[in-house]
Amino acid sequence: MTSSRVAPATTLRPEGTAPGERMLAVEAPVAVEVDGLGYAVMMMTPADLPAFATGFMLTERLADVAADVADIDVFEGAAGWIVRVTLAERCRGRIHDRVRHRTSDTSCGLCGIAGLEQLRRPMPGRPPAPRTTRDALFAALASLRDHQALNRATGAVHAAAACDADGRIVAACEDVGRHNALDKLIGTLALAGTPADFILVTSRLSFEMVDKALVGGVAMLVGVSAPTTLAVEHAREHGLTLVALARSDAMLVMDDPHGCYPLAAAERDSAHQRSG
Repeated sequence: MTSSRVAPATTLRPEGTAPGERMLAVEAPVAVEVDGLGYAVMMMTPADLPAFATGFMLTERLADVAADVADIDVFEGAAGWIVRVTLAERCRGRIHDRVRHRTSDTSCGLCGIAGLEQLRRPMPGRPPAPRTTRDALFAALASLRDHQALNRATGAVHAAAACDADGRIVAACEDVGRHNALDKLIGTLALAGTPADFILVTSRLSFEMVDKALVGGVAMLVGVSAPTTLAVEHAREHGLTLVALARSDAMLVMDDPHGCYPLAAAERDSAHQRSG
């Protein structure tokens, strides 16, 4: 599966032009079929598709554990890629409840949802308390670029990284779609049986990113960009520690249900004065 491709390009400068080339991230349609029924067409990077399919089945609640995905068949067709998933017998009825043919672009992460009432989907349980120190959060952020080979080559893809309590990145996945990268990561962790203390993503924190992290069973979700209102509400409702706007000099804790990152006395007094 090819993740990048070279394309000709022309560089424009005030003094003139110059021919050249640019490495581009491959974006391709990937049709997901579940038990013979079309479920979604994702515009994504066609790599790590078995891991994506596993994570996608989990985050869509069509499967509960990796073992519920009985078989995955991946092949390339004339118009794009096709991923055919066979679910375990006990999960077969779920696809018939929510199946519909649809097309999704890279900004959508709620495939198979027919109405707003279906946003309130069951959760596997409340997240544990994070075991991660402030130093570990900054350490993970500092090493993230080392796990973004495709983005270094193209500058056009998102990453989702699984980190341990010390801030070491134990797995990372990339895709042109932020939701796809996170599904790939969740599938990778589920297939390997590898636990993670927190997930670090290179995108904004939206409702569906929080929802997928909750399915992944991690204690905390950290994003380099800002959160949405619904993301914060969803995290607070289900007890997920949420950290946004992660930069090398500062991060913003949006939800801290376990009180793991309390303000120091001086910070607390300052915050109280500002709010007053």
